[in-house]
Amino acid sequence: MGLKVRNLRTIPLAFLLAAGLAAAADINVVGLFPGKAVVSINGGKPRTMSVGETTPEGVKLISADSESATFELGGKRQTLAVGQGAAVATISSASGIGSVTLTADSRGHFITTGTINGNTVRFLVDTGASSVVLSTQEARRLGINYLAGARAFTQTANGVVPVYRVKLDTVRVGDITANNVDADIIEGDRLPIALLGMSFLNRMEMRRDGDTLMLIRRY
Repeated sequence: MGLKVRNLRTIPLAFLLAAGLAAAADINVVGLFPGKAVVSINGGKPRTMSVGETTPEGVKLISADSESATFELGGKRQTLAVGQGAAVATISSASGIGSVTLTADSRGHFITTGTINGNTVRFLVDTGASSVVLSTQEARRLGINYLAGARAFTQTANGVVPVYRVKLDTVRVGDITANNVDADIIEGDRLPIALLGMSFLNRMEMRRDGDTLMLIRRY
């Protein structure tokens, strides 16, 4: 809790998708417009993609607006939001076992895009959080009825704050999906990004190697 996240306009994404032999591409989004995205793939020169276009690397642009773009590679899709931090994520699946490898940003934070109940969310990995943590503003955006949750209080870097304790139907990062995940909803909009806490991470094997963190689903 209390971690700060840089606000950048350029977000790199690297994802590995397994289907027999894995397909891979490093995508760096440098600009977003309605129906178009300016990207650099595998370190190449920036190019403008239109919705429906597929690059020689096999990357297809599914949708794009001024806030986010959705790409497809090897039948898998990944949505990247703009202006919510820097992250490099490698997403893989093999033999039915999901794994995600995250690369730390310049501040050592692990940030990735996932979903809660099927809706796109930006996560900051936080082993100090006992559960997934969202602001009430984010919960409303996701359609979570947090007012039905149990009222409690929790300690944060900014002191004790009231929360609502709820269960999330699904939390997904890459090919890893966890069901019935505990979450704390903090009142207000003081939390700029969702925290991926231990109610999700406890179900993973976590392997840290320098600037990379691999999550492997255990159950």
